[in-house]
Amino acid sequence: MPLPLVAAGLVTGLALIAAVGAQNAYLLRQGLRRQHVGALVTLCAASDVVLIGLAVLGVGAAVQQWPAFLTLARWGGGLFVIGYGLHVGWRALRPGETLVAGAGRQVSLRRALTTMAALTWLNPHLYLDIIVLGSIANTHGPQGRWWYYAGLVGASVLWFSALGFGSRRLAPLLARPRAWQVLDALIALVMLGLGAALLTGG
Repeated sequence: MPLPLVAAGLVTGLALIAAVGAQNAYLLRQGLRRQHVGALVTLCAASDVVLIGLAVLGVGAAVQQWPAFLTLARWGGGLFVIGYGLHVGWRALRPGETLVAGAGRQVSLRRALTTMAALTWLNPHLYLDIIVLGSIANTHGPQGRWWYYAGLVGASVLWFSALGFGSRRLAPLLARPRAWQVLDALIALVMLGLGAALLTGG
């Protein structure tokens, strides 16, 4: 196994995935509440497996040649993220939840997965990232690109698992309603900022 290629893919993947974004913020919140974490981690990782795999196969080049797709994703994603940010912001103004396991309103599995899918697949930055990753992977040749891809997939599984399942360790630090309110306010600001950047082309 060409370990240097796998390691390069792992490092590159972590550098891109471990950025503050709508997807990570939502997974963090659900992880803290311990609601549907396994399903959400699986969805995030599986999305990367499919999309990065398609990019390595060259589909990213096709996306790049279809500007209308990125425009639709930019507007759809921007409006959705802003809507979700407003929802979280409104919730931040009404403190009362704690981060005790099982506390707070239970979100259905279907709703949680639908929200995560929208935050993931309607993000045009995701498609720009896979175009870049596909281009880098293919510089390593027909065989090497798949070892690089293995590192990228490993980074995705590692990051989302750590964020989703590891976030519960923060629960004791955020057990007071005020702390939960601050967290929601920060998530709302991130969502609104990202949504505005998408709509303005940032």
